[in-house]
Amino acid sequence: MSQLQDRIRASIRDVKDFPKPGILFKDIMPVLEDPELSADIVKHFASVFSSQGINAVVGVESRGFLFGMALAIQMQVPFVSVRKKGKLPYQTISYKYDLEYGSAEVEMHIDSIKAGWKVLIHDDLLATGGTATAAAELVKMQGGNVEAFAFLVELEFLNGRERLEPYTKNIVNLVAY
Repeated sequence: MSQLQDRIRASIRDVKDFPKPGILFKDIMPVLEDPELSADIVKHFASVFSSQGINAVVGVESRGFLFGMALAIQMQVPFVSVRKKGKLPYQTISYKYDLEYGSAEVEMHIDSIKAGWKVLIHDDLLATGGTATAAAELVKMQGGNVEAFAFLVELEFLNGRERLEPYTKNIVNLVAY
């Protein structure tokens, strides 16, 4: 893991004052530009979760789709998307939550998760945990169980993990800051 961790750290680009002054943004786009590193990330996540009986991978819009879809394919389970309100074409359930700078609402198709399924929720970054919590609530609304969360990056100083632990203690990140 440490070699993978080192490769990811070396690829992530820090962007100062984005999206607003005082923020140091962790840009994963250079990671995505490295196909070998990206493949190794997917293989690593799959190996971590392969014995846990995962029935579906939920990817959170939009960067959670990038590794989430590949992970679902690798694990041979359905990929389910959580999107911003108004982006999905079929009947949906939604969940509204607060952000540091306002509020947001995400949704999922009403038939995406089957009752009793063990679900892995993936996003690129865990910050305050608001979006991941919203995804977990959508899974619960459909009778699914949050088995695990997977993140490429965790910003530990924002304590997002604390918001997710009521769903599961199985929270994996590949790099923490």
